[in-house]
Amino acid sequence: MSLIPARRPIAEHDLEFLCQLYASTRQEEMSRSGWPEEVQADFLRQQFWMQHRYYQQYFVGGEFELLLDGAGEPIGRLYTYLYPDSLCIVDIALLPEWRGHGIGTFLLNEQLARADALGLPVTLHVEYYNRAREWYRRLGFSERGENGVYYCMVREPALVAA
Repeated sequence: MSLIPARRPIAEHDLEFLCQLYASTRQEEMSRSGWPEEVQADFLRQQFWMQHRYYQQYFVGGEFELLLDGAGEPIGRLYTYLYPDSLCIVDIALLPEWRGHGIGTFLLNEQLARADALGLPVTLHVEYYNRAREWYRRLGFSERGENGVYYCMVREPALVAA
């Protein structure tokens, strides 16, 4: 299992995979819903499409990348947006079997280095209940406010030697 996935821009033919990936990130939450599986699947499909449309509309010009394993099979996504004054991590998601192997840390550290080189802070939003908050704190992020069910977290740029 390589820590460095290949990448390419998402394409129309990736949308079914992206929908399944999104659903995989909500499995724990859905397991507590008590809803029948088909209701869960319909709900998650609707939620994915609303999120996808929002990202495409709000982050025009963003980097929407599909993450691929060594055989070229999709394993996740990395969405970023470069504002003039910050780098936003819109989303990092991996299939369950690819989580916990350091890939997310590699990807996030790569984006932190990119922002440091530009002298920019990195921003992201994370749900209150998401365990990733602690991971983000360990990587230097701090909470800077709330937005609905999300914490806004920021990591200030590190000084980069010239």
